[in-house]
Amino acid sequence: MVGALQDAGVVVTGAGGGIGAALARRFAAEGARVVVNDLDAGRAKAVAEEVGGIAVAGDASSVVSDALDALGGTVDVYCANAGVAFEGGNADSPLDEHAWAASWDVNVMAHVRAAHALLPAWLERGSGRFVSTVSAAGLLTMVGAAPYAVTKHGALAFAEYLSLTYRHRGIKVHAICPQGVRTDMLAATGSAGDLVLKPTAVEPEDVAEALFRGIEEDRFLILPHPEVAEYYQARAAAPDRWLAGMNHIQQKWEDVR
Repeated sequence: MVGALQDAGVVVTGAGGGIGAALARRFAAEGARVVVNDLDAGRAKAVAEEVGGIAVAGDASSVVSDALDALGGTVDVYCANAGVAFEGGNADSPLDEHAWAASWDVNVMAHVRAAHALLPAWLERGSGRFVSTVSAAGLLTMVGAAPYAVTKHGALAFAEYLSLTYRHRGIKVHAICPQGVRTDMLAATGSAGDLVLKPTAVEPEDVAEALFRGIEEDRFLILPHPEVAEYYQARAAAPDRWLAGMNHIQQKWEDVR
């Protein structure tokens, strides 16, 4: 990637910390001009100052217009990284309409809105790169967090749609699907995260490194935890066996929570 991103316009949403901040740092190190977006204006400004980027605070669903202005009219890479996770949301629990609506809006529709805003210019010039931070939950699932698991499946499906529809027209798409990453979001996952994610959690910088390896190799699926590929294959080959195994994890979680 040395030189390929020099002066490229890059937008990273949810970049005030965690994976987003790691992506912003890595793109800036490659010479890109980086827009750092976050709901928290102070955190966005801090990361932007660190990487020599431009802070654009606000909702990830509506950042494209301001980001285009900040970058002089051109976005080359868009990292749809902002996400939300709510513990709970099980079918036998009281229905949390807010958790479902917010998860759908941030984890899926923000990606859809960004793509709709960016695609006309990308298709006209025949290039553009869309990076979706999904989660292994989008390939597999997650116990104790139904809104997160379901909407991350949606995020993966949308990234797949973009790739299969536009790859012959120069649009590159990558779906980052890590398991646990040592971020504030992991800390907020509670006992389910402690059981399933923390034992093999990686650093945000490991996720950024995995993305750049995937870009160099022109891969759609970015797996910072390589074992996720085996789990995904097992899920497809023997779904009942896989579901039985996940139910075993569910029962272990019920014993410790």
